[in-house]
Amino acid sequence: MEMTTALWSFALVVGLFTLTPGIDTALILRTSALGHRRQAWGVVLGVQTGCLLWGTLTSAGVTALLTASQVAYEILRWAGAAYLVWIGVGLLRSRSGGAQAEEGGPAEGGFGYGWRRGTVSNLLNPKVGVFYVAVLPQFIPAGVPHFAAGVALTCVHVVEGVLWSAVLVAFARALGGWLRRPAARRLMDRVTGTVVMALGVRLALD
Repeated sequence: MEMTTALWSFALVVGLFTLTPGIDTALILRTSALGHRRQAWGVVLGVQTGCLLWGTLTSAGVTALLTASQVAYEILRWAGAAYLVWIGVGLLRSRSGGAQAEEGGPAEGGFGYGWRRGTVSNLLNPKVGVFYVAVLPQFIPAGVPHFAAGVALTCVHVVEGVLWSAVLVAFARALGGWLRRPAARRLMDRVTGTVVMALGVRLALD
């Protein structure tokens, strides 16, 4: 397999992976809908930072420990599940519609807050790591530098993720006027919190 063919083939596979809804999608949509544009892009770039780290570690052979060590995988899985449940509970208990939230003020944080949340949520998702361990090596052609090729393929995933996230941000902002109403915000927090908690419970029981 030539490198060009590998890039296009990998782009198709990770494109389908990117379009699959998950915790990243939920966080991006909610943050964008609430009008926190800088924080939303922080989440987007945080998620892609996580993907880049997963891909880099996989290319270096580090994430193979996840499949080789049951203990390492279980620790990461439970940490990720606990984090998702914590986020979900926070959303269910949030009081959207307050004065500070209505103004998009500092209660929700800015770009740095979004970046940290996006990065942590991605890195604590062991399924992303397992995906890279299982899929990435298959697309690295023989005879090319393994690490460089792996990082190059990961960058394809990052680019696709940013493009798809831009669509999500635009969609959420288009509905922002309605979604920023107090009643709509409370409903969105309840739905998002329930979905995120369900993902955490599913990860714990998987």
